[in-house]
Amino acid sequence: MTVLIDTNVVLDILLHRRPWYDKAAMIAGLSQKSIITAYVSASAITDIFYIVQKQEGKSAARGAIKQLLRMFYPATVTDRNIFRAAELEWDDFEDSVQFTVEEGLFVDYIITRNTQDFSSGSIEAATPEQFIRAIADIEK
Repeated sequence: MTVLIDTNVVLDILLHRRPWYDKAAMIAGLSQKSIITAYVSASAITDIFYIVQKQEGKSAARGAIKQLLRMFYPATVTDRNIFRAAELEWDDFEDSVQFTVEEGLFVDYIITRNTQDFSSGSIEAATPEQFIRAIADIEK
């Protein structure tokens, strides 16, 4: 199963944000055990670096990106993704870019805490909790 991890879930892991950390970390564990193949868009990685740097400093941000790359694969963002995202005219341009990236990866889910942001898309959005329940149901 292939998934795209949204920025907010990655930040929950890297910054140990409560109350979301535990479920988000479970997603990372599924990826590290090769139960799922998980991606983060390359454009989100730069945003993640910026946010961690603002909160924790540059050294911590570099370490966070290295940690992220041990958990998830970076997904290329192309000019086609940007043009397609602009055509979508979603309220949140970052989300539309994420969506176009996941279309190209043929992902099964986008894992996000903001599922409503992806309700216009054709790919199922699930919170970490919802995804963990879905995986448990599949494994039964």
